[in-house]
Amino acid sequence: MGNLDFKALKKRSKAIRESYHKLEKEYHQTQWSVEEDALAFLTDAGLVGRNVMSQQERWPKTNSQEELEHKLGECIWWLSILADRSGIDIEEATEKFLSKTEKIF
Repeated sequence: MGNLDFKALKKRSKAIRESYHKLEKEYHQTQWSVEEDALAFLTDAGLVGRNVMSQQERWPKTNSQEELEHKLGECIWWLSILADRSGIDIEEATEKFLSKTEKIF
């Protein structure tokens, strides 16, 4: 598997989200709002927490490594989607955050 750059991340993420929008329209007549996308992200972020706890043997769940890996990737996907739907360039936002934080240290 090659390195994934932000341009490819954004393009592939949008294509997947469009496929989900089609399913949402098919099953619920409308696509999810940005707020619903944010809630879905928060749900997945919570699952990252539980899976990390499980991995560290602080939560009673077995074999969580595969789900943790999936949910970490899914959270990055959601962040790309939320940024796009909010009119924010995820690459630029990440660069600004990293530069600002690096200056602190």
